[in-house]
Amino acid sequence: MSSIAFELPDELRALCDGLGDFLKAEVFSRHDKHHDLLSNGRNTYDENGRYVEEVIELIREVRMASSKAGYFNMCVPEELGGSGLGMLAYYVAWEHAYRTAGPHNWLAMYCISHWALGPSRLLERVTAEARAEMLDGMITGRTSMCFGMSEPGAGSDAAAMTTRATPDGNGWRINGRKIWTTNSPIADYCIIFCQTDPERAAARKGGISAFLVPTSAPGFEVESIIRMHGSVGGNEAQLVFEDLRVEPYQLVGELHDGFKNAVFGVSMGRIYNSARALGLARWSVDLALDYATQRQAFGKPISEYQGVTFPLAESAMELHASHLMGLNVAQWLDRGEPAIKELSMTKAYAVEVGVRAIDRAIQVHGAMGFTNEVGLAEAYNVVRVVNVADGTNEILRRTIVHRLLGGDREV
Repeated sequence: MSSIAFELPDELRALCDGLGDFLKAEVFSRHDKHHDLLSNGRNTYDENGRYVEEVIELIREVRMASSKAGYFNMCVPEELGGSGLGMLAYYVAWEHAYRTAGPHNWLAMYCISHWALGPSRLLERVTAEARAEMLDGMITGRTSMCFGMSEPGAGSDAAAMTTRATPDGNGWRINGRKIWTTNSPIADYCIIFCQTDPERAAARKGGISAFLVPTSAPGFEVESIIRMHGSVGGNEAQLVFEDLRVEPYQLVGELHDGFKNAVFGVSMGRIYNSARALGLARWSVDLALDYATQRQAFGKPISEYQGVTFPLAESAMELHASHLMGLNVAQWLDRGEPAIKELSMTKAYAVEVGVRAIDRAIQVHGAMGFTNEVGLAEAYNVVRVVNVADGTNEILRRTIVHRLLGGDREV
């Protein structure tokens, strides 16, 4: 029996079934075949902390196989070459993917087009010339992109960015730096946000523009890889731009009005990270429930001890509520509503209860919960990070209160 009283569209149920089959055939099989390469960081990354070429090729293979199977671009707008299924499908599919794959089969994150890695709805706002240059590669999964917004001194307060594009003939020259740019070490393109009118930017009245730039362009440098959780490598990086030339056709959206693109992108990131946190949390609780029925202590399964199972019941309640919040806000977004308060609530709640659920699952497993073999510690690290990514929980609460005080009090 489903845990919700209303029915998801039949096509979404069929989509999830097919996606599960795809994950087994194209993702799980690759992890099995290349286990040492994909599960041992000393093999996954080179001496500089970047993915080795073999890993990059496996990522590309998954993207391209998913594109061919019809899953990769299913939520990409039709005008960009996708199926245009919308945000409800995006949320449901990502939650299902993470619950099915867990943290070990991490190539699963490349089976659906990611809002920042491309192709995404952000590309609706690029010029026809830019589309002609890069869209085919994105749609087929051959190429990818990244989203250059955060800076060392401008994270939650992204409008405080100092990267600047100064006029140069009929184009611009970009100088500055970015940080926490996911996928930038292997991306083919980057959407760079920068000041184009410093006075307007300082007054918080626009003055920020976005440009779509090839990462191979002179003046674009991946300065260093950011390593987290004791890993020997990663796929986040610090970027440096030095006299990076951009042409008029590379402008994304309107000049001086690019911050709308940033907010739009981050909103998509919040629905994605809600689904990601919930999927991994549900995977963790499933694992803990199975373990509790098998593990014996004092002559009986530990599932018979309330101290073990009641915390899992708490998480089941919280994750059910989080799931319903996600379904609700995704449908608001599909109706064209910004749902600013609701999206902030959904993301903050999902990542918080997600971390709590995984922590409880670790506790059920005891010492085994911390092992690489089980994967719960890895899931915890991933979901702990998304308590910060695309809006910290504190920033989200600030947004919620701002909306409430402004009269948006319907719940």
